[in-house]
Amino acid sequence: MSNKKEPKLKKIVNAADGLSLGISMVVAVLIGVGLGIFMKNLFNTPWLFWIGVVLGVAAAILNVYKAYAKQKKSLDELANDPRYRHRKYDNSDDEDDKY
Repeated sequence: MSNKKEPKLKKIVNAADGLSLGISMVVAVLIGVGLGIFMKNLFNTPWLFWIGVVLGVAAAILNVYKAYAKQKKSLDELANDPRYRHRKYDNSDDEDDKY
């Protein structure tokens, strides 16, 4: 066992990280919509609004992918930890152990 102490606020930071995904999705879409409205008014071209919306949605999807990749990496590290590996079923055991 290591003598390292976990920071007191670690649980709070992890919880905030989970909440930040939802917030970042909303903010990404709102920034895209705002950018679209700005470009539409600046260039007087209505379809530029939809480009901003698409960019905002794409940024939100990218945020979800990054969170997924981070979570998958964390779970893969946990799965490779020898403390959590289970012994695979061995067919050479007694028949009574199957049930």
